[in-house]
Amino acid sequence: MRTLLLSVVSLALLSSSSPGQVAQPKDAPKAEAGKVTARSNGLHGYIGYSATRPPARSEYSSGMGFYSAVWPLIDQPLANFQIGLPSAWITPDNSDNKDKPLAPEGTLARTWKPRGPTWESVFQTVEGGLGYWAGNHFRYGPPKFSMNATPQCYDYEVGSPGWSFFYSNQALPDNRLGIAQLSNRLLIPPDALPFQGNPNGQFLGYTWMALPFTDPTTGDPPTGDQSWTCFLSAANFKGPIAYYIPETWSKVGKLFNYPFIYGRGLDARPGNMGGGAMEINTVPCFESQDPQGVVYSKIPKLQFPVDSQGRTLLVQDVTYYSKAALADAFKNWRSGGPACSGRFEEKGAWKSTLSTRTTRYDQAGKKLAGVERVFNTKVFDGNVWGLEWFNSDISPNGVFPQYYKHVGEERLPVAAKDVPAQTKLAAQDFKVARPGEPYTSPTAGAWTRPGPKRGPFTVKLVDGSLVTYSWYRFVDQPSFQQYAWSDEKKAALQAFVEKVHANWPIDRDYMAPPSHGSLVSLDPALLVTPPTGLEVGYVPIVTHQSLIPAP
Repeated sequence: MRTLLLSVVSLALLSSSSPGQVAQPKDAPKAEAGKVTARSNGLHGYIGYSATRPPARSEYSSGMGFYSAVWPLIDQPLANFQIGLPSAWITPDNSDNKDKPLAPEGTLARTWKPRGPTWESVFQTVEGGLGYWAGNHFRYGPPKFSMNATPQCYDYEVGSPGWSFFYSNQALPDNRLGIAQLSNRLLIPPDALPFQGNPNGQFLGYTWMALPFTDPTTGDPPTGDQSWTCFLSAANFKGPIAYYIPETWSKVGKLFNYPFIYGRGLDARPGNMGGGAMEINTVPCFESQDPQGVVYSKIPKLQFPVDSQGRTLLVQDVTYYSKAALADAFKNWRSGGPACSGRFEEKGAWKSTLSTRTTRYDQAGKKLAGVERVFNTKVFDGNVWGLEWFNSDISPNGVFPQYYKHVGEERLPVAAKDVPAQTKLAAQDFKVARPGEPYTSPTAGAWTRPGPKRGPFTVKLVDGSLVTYSWYRFVDQPSFQQYAWSDEKKAALQAFVEKVHANWPIDRDYMAPPSHGSLVSLDPALLVTPPTGLEVGYVPIVTHQSLIPAP
């Protein structure tokens, strides 16, 4: 969680002590060998890159996007496992503030003293992306894509139009809903978006654009006009899916009676965006020792797609955007000007140059030494960042070292054949994830007043879940009901969204196509068609997600 770092979710690693090399007397009983212990902190680290930023940094602060590879990092769904693939991170630019706290007293982040004196990096964020999260309820093999944001100093997170970031089965309280579903063709379930088939290095593009769906206000609280909107680029879907309502960011100042932060949130400030990383967060492991007391450990098999040149291509086309890319034309359209196509204009795009660095890994706080002999990060021709594999005898190309020998304060990767059989590690299988409880929405409040126009309907997803959804008029969806907007404001927004639905198809390139490779496909079951009479101005809001019942 740092300014300008693009990473996935910001959970702290759960660490616990782990024995190093165990000194045993010569007559130590052999019964100690092969006693296997399970731990939750088998691997931690960041596999990352740096990205140059535009010279006119404040100008190119209205959007940022890139293409990220999608593949099954593990060969079966595992419990207590969390690794994010390279993903987005945006914070509001408060670089003019050097010493005054942005996190009000009483918020969670304010208790994180090392983030002071300004708490800028944990004030507000747009996060999310591709990954595996410990809170996923329905795991199926490949990763998923999820939005996420922290509008109130990590007091809560907003990951979908109804729910937090996998933290609760229950929908967010009405006054904490923050995402407005924009697409009338794509479902956004609370357990994130799954993919079709078994992708193996195809790319998903996504961009966050700050678009003016509404005008700024000087009311209580004052609110800017930036609606951070998520665009996707997949083989079977392209376009915007949802946006964070500007009041999501501004209301924290009023809630805590702290006027200093008015105008300092993501509704009004330029976005800070920069390099990127895979965050290796929570990985289980087994430990055991041989008859001589030497400890070994095992982590799950982590696999990567490798091409004929021994490369894993992970990220490409990192691009920053100014208002000239889309926001200016979008605002002109909303004000009565000609319709804009939604395509990002090259005149407002600035492509970043990537650089890389060797990553440090640890296991229960102990350094893993020697992983760089198996692979290292590299920027390849065409400004594509990824991994270079070295044909090591420790591990096959495309497989992160799985076994480690504990030597003093370090953990050294070793080949499977070099792990003594007496440790019994080879036979250990990691716990497979079980389906979680259903996600449920309220039967009162914002979900029912005014309520849906039509539904419910159900679809079955590739992750084994059954999704229930209903069609809501755009401004009647639950997330808007907490605001006392005038009838005129709601009518203007509704009319404009109807124009967006009528003019922006899902087969048009909004982002420029990827420079290399092909696009991944979303699970086709996510794609829906509006019912007759609801073709524009209505959106499919998920109200429930549960395990598909057994026949």
